[in-house]
Formats: sequence, structure tokens, C-alpha cells
Amino acid sequence: MSNYKKNSISLVGAVGLGTGVMISAGIFALLGQVAELSGTWFPLIFFIGSIVTAFSAYSYIKLSQQYPSAGGIGMFLVKEYGKGTISASASLMMAFSMIINQSLVARTFGTYTLQLFEGEQPKWLVPLLGVVLVVVAFLINISGNSFIQTFTSGASLIKIIGLVVFAVAGIWVADFALAPAEPGSNPPDPTFISYIASVALTILAFKGFTTITNSGAEITKPKKNVGRAITLSILISLVVYVLLASAVSSNLSITRIIEAKDYALAEAARPAFGDYGLWLTVILAIIATVTGIIASVFAVSRMLAMLTNMKLIPHSHFGMPGSIQKHTLVYTVALAMILTIAFDLSRIASMGAILYLIMDMMIHWGVFKNLRITVKANPVIVLSAFVLDGIVLVAFIWIKLKTDLLVVAVSVIFIILIFIGERFFLKNETQST
Repeated sequence: MSNYKKNSISLVGAVGLGTGVMISAGIFALLGQVAELSGTWFPLIFFIGSIVTAFSAYSYIKLSQQYPSAGGIGMFLVKEYGKGTISASASLMMAFSMIINQSLVARTFGTYTLQLFEGEQPKWLVPLLGVVLVVVAFLINISGNSFIQTFTSGASLIKIIGLVVFAVAGIWVADFALAPAEPGSNPPDPTFISYIASVALTILAFKGFTTITNSGAEITKPKKNVGRAITLSILISLVVYVLLASAVSSNLSITRIIEAKDYALAEAARPAFGDYGLWLTVILAIIATVTGIIASVFAVSRMLAMLTNMKLIPHSHFGMPGSIQKHTLVYTVALAMILTIAFDLSRIASMGAILYLIMDMMIHWGVFKNLRITVKANPVIVLSAFVLDGIVLVAFIWIKLKTDLLVVAVSVIFIILIFIGERFFLKNETQST
């Protein structure tokens, strides 16, 4: 475990990691998808998503205070359910949801970068640029914790300031008229269920706070600073999300936001600020996606390394030199590249939301059933988080069953394969020992 450097990540560095993951694809790629499900009042959905996330964060903060660990969620699940199929499978679901998020960020990077060029560009350029970003994230991650937290913290501060300035300027151009977006021609007609389902995507935009828990053993004074970092990251992201959503809502109709859903923020810059605004938005998107994927790769590789050391997941060196952490880093970026090439933004986001919400519910149930006394958690808050996640998940799956059955089918099959694979692996592992 010598690769985990105690006290190597400060409170500011931890907040930088959290906001680095959150304020990336969270606003640039998901804003249009949220508008598609919720219509004219979509900025409010981000606020509702933050409330659901706050309930969820409570469990993670309580667990982090009791069990600060570089394994983060993997360690939490072991404490809740023991070393078995449930904890191993849920841990892998979390890891895969984070890798899925990396591919979401990567494709967002490609989509926004192409906005700098006039005319329609070949579609294959989006995944190609995304793969390039994943490679860059890999190279930066092998440089060590100190550089990562310095880079992500500095870049996160730049992008947050830039995005807030952009949002305020966009609202100013609209004469501070914070009214719902104009519907446009043939706007969607959201139902109550679609409103609830849209919250699932905003939760995906906030889930980057879990990156902080995966670095618990490396954060200074983890019992205090993990909770502080999570709270600050969520609050900072909420302010940025609501401001940006309001700016887009003030400058584009719902129909136009949906048409340009993969690059809605860049599209909103065109009428408000012209070419200069477009360039600024794309530059901020590039900074946001770069920091997001670097921080996410950092967290996932360490989580997988911890699970490997705990003998909860299979591992092969494939002839590679170096530590297990370096190997899991390679596996992480390789899978992220495959997903970046194989799926579009909407499907990537949907799969990530389904996997994350199921895993999140397992975390809350484990706290409520097995650890609420140990970690001194309020059972009402924990159970509320479980129920809220369940309501949002059911609504989201219901909408996707009607609009994109393939996403639900692939997600269900993937989850079943994870459980079967872990059951088989752990059974053999037990017999061999």
C-alpha cells in the first residue's frame, strides 16, 4: 500500500478533485438532455437534483468519517456487507459508472472542440478527440498526486470563474429576465414521470463528489476534510449549474436547446456573444472536460487497486511492469476508450445514471441495515436517501423503456454479468485458499 501517500491531498485539492469531475460533462453534456425531459423549467431540476444528492452525500460523509480509505466506496461496501458478492459487485458497478462518466466527458470534449470549426464535421472526429483526451489523462495520472491536485485545483478555479462570468453575462444580455425558456416550435410536453426521470441525469452531474471518498486515505485530516470537501463541491457545482442553466434558458428556446443538446452551452453563446463567446465557451468546456477526466481516472484506478488488494476482483498483469495501481490505471483508460468509441452521449449518460443509482441505493441500505449505529447516522435521513433514489430510478427506467429499450437491456445484462462473474470469481478464490 506504499503507493497511497497519506496527507498528500489538501482540502483545496480534494475540492478541486470533486468539482473537477462534477463541473465537466455534468453541465456541458447533460444540460440539453435534462431540458429534453423537463421542458421550460429545466434549471430548477438541477436544484432538485442537488437536494437528492445532499441526502445521498450524508451516508458517504458518515462512512468517510468512520472509515477514511483510499478504497472509498469499495471499502464502505465491505464494511456494510462483508467480503462477498454483494460488496464486490456493487463496487464494480460504481467503478464502471465512473468509467462510463469518463467516456461521457471524453465525447463532450470532442463535441465542443468541433464547434470551433465551421460546417459539419465528420462524426468519427468526436470519438477520436475523446480517445486523445483519455490518453492525455493517462499520461498526467502517472505523474503523481502532487501534480494532479495542483493541476485540477488550478484548472477547476479557472473554469468555475469563467463559467460564472459567462452565466452572469448571459443573464445580463437577457436583461436579467429569469423567466422560463421560450418553448419554440413543437416543444416537448413533459409528464410528471419525465420530470422525476430528469432528476436522474442531474444526480449524475453531481455524483462526482464520490471521487473525494475514493481518496479518503490520502486527504489531510480525512475525518473532517472529506465531509467538508464533499459539501463544498456540491454547493459550488450547484451555483454554477443553476447560473448556467438560467443563462441558456434566457437565450435559447427549449426546441433549440434540445436540437443542440450535445453542445447547448456553446449554442447559447452564439446569439449572446457571437464568435468571441463561442470561443470562450469551447475553451472552458475543454478545461472542464480535461480536469474532469483526469480527476475521475485518478479516483477509479485507486478504487480498483484497493479492490484488487482486497481480492474482491480478478487481476492480471498481462506482462506489464509496475504496481497494481499502474495496471488498474491502464484498464480504466482502455475501457473508457472503448465506451467513447461505441456509444453516443445520451446512451452513455443513461447507462451511467442507472448503474450509479442502483449502487447508491445499496450504499444507503447497507448503512441503514448494518452500520447506522456504528457510523452514528440518522436512520431517517439515510432511508430518505434510499427512497428518493428509488423513485428517481424507477421513473428514469420507465421513460427509457418507452424511448430507448436498448439502454435498459444493456444495463440490466451488464449488472447480471457483474454479479455472476463476481460470484464465480469469489467462489474460486475461496476454494483456492
